[in-house]
Amino acid sequence: MPVDRHRIESFLYREARLMDEHQYDAWLALWTDDALYWVPSNSDDIDPTREMSLIYVDRQALEERIMMLKSEDQWSQEPKSRLRRLVSNVECEESETGEVTVYANFDLTEFRRGRQQIYAGRTIHTLRPARESFKIAFKKVLLVRNDDYLCNLTFLL
Repeated sequence: MPVDRHRIESFLYREARLMDEHQYDAWLALWTDDALYWVPSNSDDIDPTREMSLIYVDRQALEERIMMLKSEDQWSQEPKSRLRRLVSNVECEESETGEVTVYANFDLTEFRRGRQQIYAGRTIHTLRPARESFKIAFKKVLLVRNDDYLCNLTFLL
């Protein structure tokens, strides 16, 4: 089946909206049971089992992260960050297994407590077809500034 770029872009835009609007449960529902979410630190291609990552979690740890974000005791997100992201430069590669690797650039603006931060980077998603849409089996977020001081990252990248 040929890659339907429009469906993939729509999926990425929906994921971005869910993250920006703090719709954690809906965002988590986009992931497969064997998912892996990775945000490298200091380089784009480290070995996450041997070197420090900003985030390197499986589905269970991702669920725990969402539980923390939803908690009333999450003082690091009080008040919640106001987020808006732009997704662009989407490229798709379909594998023989039916999975699709999607590369996209993003700009994320965060505003919280009178301070605005800009995060830019590239995402690499591995998407699996699921009913009328997709599920995220793997997501890697390559921040442009992943080797610099990063302020409070207690929101979804």
